[in-house]
Amino acid sequence: MTARSTRRTTAAHSRLAAVGAIVVTGALILTGCGDQTDKGGDGSSNASSAPLAGKLPQDIRKAGVIKVGSDIAYPPVEFMKDGKAVGIDPDIAEALTKQLGVRFDFQNGKFDQLIVGMQSGRFNMIMSAMNDTKNRQDGVDSETGKKAGDGVDFVDYFTAGTSILVQKGNPKGIKSLDDLCGKVVALQRATTSEGIAKKQNAKCKQDGKKAITLQSFDTDPEALLRLKQGASVADLNDFPVAAYNAKTSGGGSDFEVVGDQIEAGPYGIAVSKGNTQLRDAIQAAMNAIIKNGDYQKILEKWNVTDGAVTEAKINGGS
Repeated sequence: MTARSTRRTTAAHSRLAAVGAIVVTGALILTGCGDQTDKGGDGSSNASSAPLAGKLPQDIRKAGVIKVGSDIAYPPVEFMKDGKAVGIDPDIAEALTKQLGVRFDFQNGKFDQLIVGMQSGRFNMIMSAMNDTKNRQDGVDSETGKKAGDGVDFVDYFTAGTSILVQKGNPKGIKSLDDLCGKVVALQRATTSEGIAKKQNAKCKQDGKKAITLQSFDTDPEALLRLKQGASVADLNDFPVAAYNAKTSGGGSDFEVVGDQIEAGPYGIAVSKGNTQLRDAIQAAMNAIIKNGDYQKILEKWNVTDGAVTEAKINGGS
């Protein structure tokens, strides 16, 4: 989801993209929605003893659960293992549970439909290596520059950038975005990585070079498969995701990361505009786990400490 830019320092989930068009799509196309986390006990029974439970909206405290929209196919930020959502985001959510006393219920959906899902009431928030961008905050279509929806608020919790992933050995000699002109590039649809590729495509044409052939997919694993098969020369995704796939795919023999991270920016937990009580409760809980060390332990577990933030800011993206 380029830590999703993580999903997607560096530029996520990055997983980060033109969102206005997403907001105006009326149809809610969600896949496999359902609880992907351990149920545990009744969240409401734990809320009274949690230190920050009182900051939550009353309806969420009563329900004992926060419904989280996520595209759970973006390791190591979030992915499925043994029927359960695991990764950086689910681990952070578990730490937030200790502060807020409610369960975080990860529900799987297509990345480019998550904001629509939240604004229609399907989710309370989004945690999916989503980059905090000004366009997303304002509900602006990044391609047209026109207002397309209400936008969202973000609680920033990680920093990452976009990386270029190529086949092991880099047979096409890709070193930077300029080397992608005239080549086939695979990536996930509606992400920051796609936006970066489109900007580079325009630059290629401006410089008199051949255009990039962009192949956009619903999920990053689909883009990775095209790269593995040699049908594309590169996949653009968030740095933590690119690094994870370079290390693990084929035992480390399939891919490698080339060049520097591109357009580093924050990942944000997205909340609907107007839902300021939930937004502020999440911010307070994030700052609490940063202060008590739980956050650092999670990033150490997943080898992504370079993306750490020292404070959970509201709408810190640009």
